Amino acid sequence: MYNIHLIKTSNYKIKLINPEDTHQVRHPVLRSGMPMESCVFDGDNFKTTIHLGLFDQVKLVGICSFFKNNRIDISETPQYQLRGMAILKEYQGKGIGNLILSHGETLLKTKNIQIVWCNAREVAVNFYKKSEYKIIGEPFDIKNIGLHYAMYKKL
Repeated sequence: MYNIHLIKTSNYKIKLINPEDTHQVRHPVLRSGMPMESCVFDGDNFKTTIHLGLFDQVKLVGICSFFKNNRIDISETPQYQLRGMAILKEYQGKGIGNLILSHGETLLKTKNIQIVWCNAREVAVNFYKKSEYKIIGEPFDIKNIGLHYAMYKKL
């Protein structure tokens, strides 16, 4: 497990969480109407996977997971894939997505990771662009989820 310092800003804190804890945010935000099992991602339990939770007091309101995974069309290594980033609907638009994403990127930099990439939903592309992610390749559809764009950032 990675050593991580607790980050606290106003009422929010970010800390490592267990893979199962991500489901309480993944499900309503990313897998609404789908079975709870759809919240389990391949690699969730790998010891190289990092799961971060953002808390408002004691309530988990945001999550993101980073998986050791290389994209074949990005030459720089090592790489991590950002998956399952989600903020509860009532907390969206308040800048806390930037808090947890930035914290995760900082953590990856301390591990000498050079690239982070993701498959961004169409509605999230501008969010990632504001954090200096760039689109690579053509948009693609993920069955039962929707249109996505591969995006990456050099750390």
